[in-house]
Amino acid sequence: MPTFKQFRLPDAGEGLTEAEILKWYVKPGDMVTVNQTIVEIETAKAAVELPSPFAGAVTELLVPEGATVDVGTPILTVDVNPEGVPGVPHTAQSHPEDLIPPLPDEGAVEPGLIGSPTPGGRTAVLVGYGPRSVAAKRRPRKNGPQPGRVAAAQAEPAPVEADPVATVEAAPAPVEADPVGTVEAAAEPVTAEPAPAPASNGHGVSVLAKPPVRKLARDLGVDLGTVTGSGDGGVITRADVEAAARTSAQPEPTGTPTAPVAPAAPTWDASREQRIPIKGIRKHTAAAMVASAFTAPHVTEWLTVDMTETMRLRDRVAASREFAGVKVSPLVFAARALLLAVRRHPMVNSAWDEPAQEIVVKEYVNLGIAAATPRGLVVPNIKDAGGLSTRELAEAIKGLTDTARAGRTTPAEMSGGTITITNVGVFGVDGGTPILNPGETAILALGAVRESPWVVDGQLTVRQVCQLSLSFDHRIVDGQLGSEFLADIAAVLTDPGLALALD
Repeated sequence: MPTFKQFRLPDAGEGLTEAEILKWYVKPGDMVTVNQTIVEIETAKAAVELPSPFAGAVTELLVPEGATVDVGTPILTVDVNPEGVPGVPHTAQSHPEDLIPPLPDEGAVEPGLIGSPTPGGRTAVLVGYGPRSVAAKRRPRKNGPQPGRVAAAQAEPAPVEADPVATVEAAPAPVEADPVGTVEAAAEPVTAEPAPAPASNGHGVSVLAKPPVRKLARDLGVDLGTVTGSGDGGVITRADVEAAARTSAQPEPTGTPTAPVAPAAPTWDASREQRIPIKGIRKHTAAAMVASAFTAPHVTEWLTVDMTETMRLRDRVAASREFAGVKVSPLVFAARALLLAVRRHPMVNSAWDEPAQEIVVKEYVNLGIAAATPRGLVVPNIKDAGGLSTRELAEAIKGLTDTARAGRTTPAEMSGGTITITNVGVFGVDGGTPILNPGETAILALGAVRESPWVVDGQLTVRQVCQLSLSFDHRIVDGQLGSEFLADIAAVLTDPGLALALD
């Protein structure tokens, strides 16, 4: 007798509420084992591969690739007793009575499944990750379908009758759902064109035409009162106006010359627009930056630094035997200078705890490295970076950035940061006003290192110059502390020999 189990989307870490299905590694009819990788998802923080909690035959993929679903939503059905009908793959459609019955309420789910309460009142998470002591939360739905599993995962958008002039994108038709789980269709927001309104042609005659069509008629000198609309309900379309303009431009039978028709004005419509869904890492980054900008009072200070001696040291270090095979960039020395400055000003490496009304000063430095990736900006951090040597710091920076660009940053690498550095100089930018990573008090931006005129000992010369931009939370760091912290970083970069005295 077949026994069906449903795999519910787990919380991949840190209380996430939803994820996007990136890629399925199995299909209906495949046999799977416990802990076998079955699907790759993208959370608000990273791409994660999920293992199977069951062994058996895959009977149904409940969610298509590209769909975003809530934590706790059934995404896969497995027959854990496939010997019940030898040689015949089971499907949920052929044995609907064997499926788990509809949930009477949100909390009454089968105990022991990933994403559901266990008998001890906890919530099961990924296999091997241990239980969580809190229940997964679902974000509220806005005008969504009633709870239920998607019956047709690859439902096509409903056909839209096209206007001969302009096409307006339509959202996919709602899919039919049953009471087991819910998958939201990845519908994109649509800005509908205004409905045609009656307009007068100046002679007491009302016509139906959209505003762009009425403007086109004015530009072409066409009287809408003389045009018969071919659209639904007699609506005059752009094609009707252009046809009327061509007719009026034809020579009169008497041979009287007519004035040339003015060319049509340039037009824009949805066919020349691209819509990119806001989801995954980009959605999380946008929400975090908005929360940071409107929660912490940002202050930014700038300081231009002569980095000539640091760049000379970089060249010597990169050529040394101890650093063979290691990429040594100016970012490594800027990070080292920041870590030394944190030792002198530990308040900069702290966090504001609003509920407890406390400032939490961190005695360790988890250094965040902002990395631009095809999926958006991510900020993994180097754990306890203050205890690393310069070579270890260089290797850690390269390892984090390479992993981030490959889309393999884990949630653990993204959490727990205490202070961040971002290198905008690689893009040829001199500086900016960086936004704090949520939960942190300071972020340093390193600008491009350029040859510039500089005064040394009263003489004008060419030096390697760079601009530093430091943003900080003014609730914790006042102007004096922020200025002293930035000045200490600049002092080490100007004379790297100071690092021997400060280290």
